[in-house]
Amino acid sequence: MIEELKKNVETEIEILREISLNLNKIDYSNELERRLLIGSVKSLGNAIKLINNSIPDLLREIAPGKKLPAVFEKSREEQIFENVKFRGVRSDIDVVLKKADKERFFKELSINEDLIRKLKKKGKNKEEEKYEEFKAARGYLKLSNRFFLDASIRLIRKGHFKSLLGQIKKSNMEILFETYIAMILFSVLISIFAGIFLTVFLVFFEVGFIFPFISFFEGNYLLRLAKVSWVILAVPFGTFLLLYYYPSSEQKSLEKKINQELPFAVIHMSAISGSGIEPSEIFKIIGLNKEYPYLRKEIRKILNQINLYGYDLVTALNNASKTAPSKKLSELFSGLSTTITSGAKLSEFFEKRAESLLVSYRLEREKYTQLAETFMDIYISVVIAAPMIFLLLLIMLSITSAGTTFTPGQTSLLIVGAVALLNIVFLWFLQIKQPTY
Repeated sequence: MIEELKKNVETEIEILREISLNLNKIDYSNELERRLLIGSVKSLGNAIKLINNSIPDLLREIAPGKKLPAVFEKSREEQIFENVKFRGVRSDIDVVLKKADKERFFKELSINEDLIRKLKKKGKNKEEEKYEEFKAARGYLKLSNRFFLDASIRLIRKGHFKSLLGQIKKSNMEILFETYIAMILFSVLISIFAGIFLTVFLVFFEVGFIFPFISFFEGNYLLRLAKVSWVILAVPFGTFLLLYYYPSSEQKSLEKKINQELPFAVIHMSAISGSGIEPSEIFKIIGLNKEYPYLRKEIRKILNQINLYGYDLVTALNNASKTAPSKKLSELFSGLSTTITSGAKLSEFFEKRAESLLVSYRLEREKYTQLAETFMDIYISVVIAAPMIFLLLLIMLSITSAGTTFTPGQTSLLIVGAVALLNIVFLWFLQIKQPTY
């Protein structure tokens, strides 16, 4: 009976692990999932109680002071106990129970299995979050490393591109700093050849806005070369500036998105901190919440420093504040670190910070509304009135034969192209200025 007792204890340990797993999921689940998990915990708890009912009798059977004939002991065991096996979704169960508890035990496990299947079915319907591992350089980056990695390392050691390092960290670009510098150098090299090709092309061909758009150049080629020779320097210089300031533009875009999520996330933190929960658990809840897709990436940096590197929360907050893409988020981390160190109440800190962020958010919304009204007036003036005036001027010039004349087809094409371009510019500008929420 010792083996049967050991089997029951091991089974109870496995069930307790499943209960602990379900309890941890309750805090981060919606209402329906929470009800299913609570039901699963109750049924597993009842199953443990039924297993516990058999343990006292098993202990009596193996008591050292009690000796029974082998035939009688075996018949009594067969009468009281029964080996029960159950194949579940997550694991198989093999225990020794009283015969009277067998049906109830199967019923409780069946309830738990039904609830687990419902949870899994609901989880399949959800869009699962994809986690991507940091991959080695490949393709264009790998080619850049092959030619310019050593040169980029030498430049970095000499102290060049220091400001670019901070921008790459703040923009959350999944690329090594040395590799990005190598890519800049390799791209500049390619752009030099592209500039030479474009210069040669412009020497022998002319590009115009009227059909045919490309035609052969007829004139002095040396003079033409002197006019377009600036392209050889402009193309690589423009390529360098574009790649150098690209991380900064990514950081600003990310900062804008985080600032739009921050007021609502701080309100969420304030509500959680009011319950007296541990500060690190507040970040865990926000980091697992899908309502803040950009902010939770920064929160997970703090959790990684705590769970993987072993830093305390204050140190992790100070480190995260230095690399945060948003200035407001950096101030939040720094203020929170000071609040924890001084022993002040987190709920009061979050409440005051939420109020200030909401005021800033309302001002941004009002600013955007006023901007949209201003651009509506400009749009009416430029896109509707200006083309009509311009069309009348072109018709008057054509009638009086003053200046350059256009055919009706060219005039229509010019007006339609100008209106389309202006609409695209207005839509693009309003799109980049429009808040996410």
